[in-house]
Amino acid sequence: MTALTLHPLRNTLNDEVHARPSLPVNTPARITSLAFVFDLDAADSQRAALERLATRLGMAPPPAGAVQYVGRAGGMTVRWSLHTEFVRYTFGIEGSGGEPFVQNALTGIPDDWLASVPGRMLAGVHALVVGEAEAPSLNDMARGWFAGHDLIGAGIADGAATALTDLRLHDDAYAGCGFVRYVVLNRQLNPRQMGRMLGRLFEIECYRMLALLALPVAKQQMRELDEVSLRLSSATRELLAPTAGGDLLAELTCLAGRLEDAVSTSQYRFSAARAYYQLVERRIGELREVRLAGLQPFREFMERRLAPAMQTCDTVMGRQERLSARLQRATALMRTRIEVELQQQNRELLQSMDRRAGLQLRLQETVEGLSVGVLTYYAVGLFGYVAKALKVLGVPLNAELATGLAIVPIGGAVWWGVQRAKRHLGHG
Repeated sequence: MTALTLHPLRNTLNDEVHARPSLPVNTPARITSLAFVFDLDAADSQRAALERLATRLGMAPPPAGAVQYVGRAGGMTVRWSLHTEFVRYTFGIEGSGGEPFVQNALTGIPDDWLASVPGRMLAGVHALVVGEAEAPSLNDMARGWFAGHDLIGAGIADGAATALTDLRLHDDAYAGCGFVRYVVLNRQLNPRQMGRMLGRLFEIECYRMLALLALPVAKQQMRELDEVSLRLSSATRELLAPTAGGDLLAELTCLAGRLEDAVSTSQYRFSAARAYYQLVERRIGELREVRLAGLQPFREFMERRLAPAMQTCDTVMGRQERLSARLQRATALMRTRIEVELQQQNRELLQSMDRRAGLQLRLQETVEGLSVGVLTYYAVGLFGYVAKALKVLGVPLNAELATGLAIVPIGGAVWWGVQRAKRHLGHG
């Protein structure tokens, strides 16, 4: 038997395409999907919550480090999937039960466990799967199940079933909050196909809400960018003033800091929104919609309602980039101006230092001349004393004449000595 050297990730990569299988859904059935957003470091707490639920329902415990889980017990099916910033629970019960959307799949989940799930619920969907023949008319469904709201829907799977919703929140007494309601009228779908279609509908709702998380951020950023833009325009006009200097540079630096903070706090949210929106569009395409008379299909609704929100986010991102470019140009101009002014000041300082050095040189030469005169005066005076002393000792010498004649050689000797000292000090 030949032993092949396998890549260490071969099995993991091969199993990745099977990591999120769709669950078969028989008709009729009640399905509930919940999506909770959580902090990035809360994955372990989410796994702990799933383990508690599995124990309460008598299901097999999830494996350590799981990101996907499917459990079944007592007619209840639980599917769990962990993502980067959210976790999804899907609960399913076969049969239509009692009153539609009142006896839903969530009523089989302990209420104290629901209250303890970590994170914040963002998306919640109740889905009712019934046979087309057992369903009431569209008008009756709209009045009885959707509070009379206009319905959104289309044939799905090329018309093998029909999906209907109003994408509004309807109160759920058991959960104490609102849920979006879906009705799926099955015509020809088998359980596997129905499971895939329901999964796409749940993902459309989940990703739609996740994408819209960026809209409040975009609206807040628009106000922030308006203020930054006004202050930047004012600062740009101040660049024309000849007195603009360090204070204006400090203002531009402050604006750059505010803009960078805005970009850093919103960049992830905007990028995630674009990715989620692309997933919404992809899942709608996978529904393979067939338009129904009098109903707005999912794609058309999303293009009219969700797409403008995403365009708002794109607009804010574009404004951030343009403001950043304007700030960089203004800051560069201000820095160039300050550098030119500093160079001019340095040039003037050097010229002033040159003038001061010249004055000091002339003053030094003047002092040197005075020093030669003073030293000559005292030297001649000493020579005079020596001449007088020699005359007293009997040397035939005219002291006054000798002193007068000594002035020139003594002065020359003093001057030569001063010059020699200057050369020596300069060389040192």
